[in-house]
This record gives sequence, C-alpha cells and structure tokens, in this order.
Amino acid sequence: MSRDASRDLAAFQRGSVDLIEERELLARIQAGDPLRVKFGMDPSSPDLHIGHAIPLLKLRDLQELGHQVVLIVGDSTAMVGDPSGKNQLRPQLTREAVEQNLLTYTEQAEKILDLERTEVRRNSEWFDQMDFEGVLRLCARMTVARMIERDTFQKRIKESEPVGIHEFLYPLMQGWDSVQVHADVELGGTDQLFNLLVGRQLQEQEGLRPQICVTTPLINGGDGRKMSKSYGNAILFEDPPNEVFGKTMAVEDEVMELWFTQLTRVPMEEVAALLAGHPRDAKVRLAKELVNLLHGPDEAERAALAFDRQFRAKELPDDIPVVPWPADGALPLAHLLRELKLASSGGEARRLVTQGGVRLNGEVTKEPMAMVDPPSEELLVQVGKRRFARVKPAG
Repeated sequence: MSRDASRDLAAFQRGSVDLIEERELLARIQAGDPLRVKFGMDPSSPDLHIGHAIPLLKLRDLQELGHQVVLIVGDSTAMVGDPSGKNQLRPQLTREAVEQNLLTYTEQAEKILDLERTEVRRNSEWFDQMDFEGVLRLCARMTVARMIERDTFQKRIKESEPVGIHEFLYPLMQGWDSVQVHADVELGGTDQLFNLLVGRQLQEQEGLRPQICVTTPLINGGDGRKMSKSYGNAILFEDPPNEVFGKTMAVEDEVMELWFTQLTRVPMEEVAALLAGHPRDAKVRLAKELVNLLHGPDEAERAALAFDRQFRAKELPDDIPVVPWPADGALPLAHLLRELKLASSGGEARRLVTQGGVRLNGEVTKEPMAMVDPPSEELLVQVGKRRFARVKPAG
C-alpha cells in the first residue's frame, strides 16, 4: 500500500462503523483518481447541531486529500421525510418550509466545509423533472418485502403505528441521488445504512460502479438522550462560544472518547493520554476543540477563561445581559423566566424551578408560581449554571 493510499484510507476509517466494501475502496484510492464523495442533508429544520459535524468533518478531511465532495441538498426528499429511526409517521414539509430552512443550512455547514470546493446539488434538479411514469419505474426497482426488512418499519408495524406508502419512496429517492451524481462513496449515520445500500443497488442496476457505503455513529446529548433541540440537550452550530463550552463540560465522562474521535482531529494517541488523566482536564480540552471548530481558536481560549472564572473562582460571567422588567406588574416566576428567554417554554420553566435550578439574587426558590414584583434595584436571575440576566428596575 502506498503512503498516500494509507493516509486516505485512514481518513475514511476514523470513527467509521460500517465500511462496505473496504477492499473496493482501497482499490479505487490506489487507482489515483479523486473519488466523488456524496453526503445528503435534508433541510427538515433550520438548525444544525454538533452531531451533524461528524460527517462534515470527515468530508473536510477527504476534501483536503483532494477528493470531490458532493453535497446533496435534499429539498425534494425533505418533503417526504426520512423514516430512519422514526417511531411515528413524520409530517410532510411544504416546499416553502424547506426553502425557509435552507436559508441557514449552507451558512452553518460552511463553518466546517469549504463550499467553494464543494459540488452542491439540489435533488429537485432531477425529481422535479420526473413524471408519474418515472416514479412508477423507480418504485418497481424494489419489493415491499425488501422494504419492510427495515427495523424501523417492522417495529412500527408490530406496534400498530401507521407506515405511509410515501415513506417507502425515501430510500429509493436517496439511492437515485447516488445514480444521478455518480457517487463513488456515500457517507451517512448508522441509521442510514439501508438507504446507502439502496443507492449501491440502484447504481448496479444502472450499470454504474456501486458506491462504497461509510457510516458513522449517532451521538447523544449531555443528558444521555438522543441529541435534539426539542430536548434542550443539543449543542447547536449557532450557540455562542460560552454556551458550547459549558454544554460540553456537562456531558458524561463515558462519552468523551466517542466525542474526541468523531468531533475532533486530536490524534488518537493523544486522546488516549488525555483520557488516562483527570476527566476534567480531558473535558476542558474537548470543550476547547468544539468551540474552536465552530467559532475559532480565540473564542475557544476566551470561553475556557470565562468558564474557569465562573466555576472555579465562583465569579459571575462578564457578559450577563441587562434587560428591562418585561411586564407592567408582578409576574409568576415561571412566566418571568419565559419572558426573559431563560426557558424555552412554560413547562421547562416550571421544571427548572421545582428542581431547584433557579436563583434570584443568589437565593434558590422552588415555587414556579411565586409572584415576583418589579425590582426596586437590579435583580440577578440565574438559571442553572450558564444562563443569567440582570433585570433593571421598572421605569
């Protein structure tokens, strides 16, 4: 194996769960031509979280090695909704909603990927041109028996949950994307393996060289549940540096090796040494790496210093926002948190208060409906360890 082939193969292998077929991949690398590496992103929501950085980082690695990254913006597939890992029928998005989400997608992806060197394609290019006869031909390429081999569909059928016929189209549409762009390799999460293999099958049917399928693991949020903005456990691309740092410091020690492997490019020998030392030191390094990834090295250093001041020296952060009292009179505490945007909903506010996570001028209160009067002097409101507001007196 040549040195270049070894380096390229290592980039594909780092953090990968499935690599089908590795021997084929090695042969293509050794042939010397740049590979067309496909990754699809459905704009089904307006925000990217740190889990999306896993494939984007691998794409960046491969881009730097000279391979051609093909980013599929799934404006057609997003309207169907990927059934992978879903226990319920997903609502279909309108084209208008997809277009709205697209406004932020490429801007956020550009934090990691060099879009000037990326071939960006919308799959509406070919699906908007496909007539009903074309749809029927595409559907004829797979049997119902093969489709319901998917564990997602089996589980839902067993639990009497509905499965929409349109959901059967999703793997075929994703696979047809691979045919259209002549993908050599496709990346996806482990929940995407079925879809990736469909692409390989469709390419063979079209007389094309079948794509290599590479999957990477999904990661959970700091609370151990699936990372999701709705759970409040996601590290978003648009989170400010101090928020990224603080959320990373809150993750469980057990996930650090996975996060280092997937979300950083710290050499694995160095990762092993970090994990063999004090967990807090390792977590600080991890947090700095993630802030650096999303906001740059200067912000990473500032976030580390701010965290150290706040939690080691017990100092308050320097950038606490100062806001006016948000009402004409007194407010229940839970309503106040929501008005100050220190809680995303009334339910979250009540939970935070009852769990003892809210302080007014340093004092814990556990009554969500306790009335808080407009302050006569500045009121410090603290939620958890990272959310603060200074409320000015009314008038």
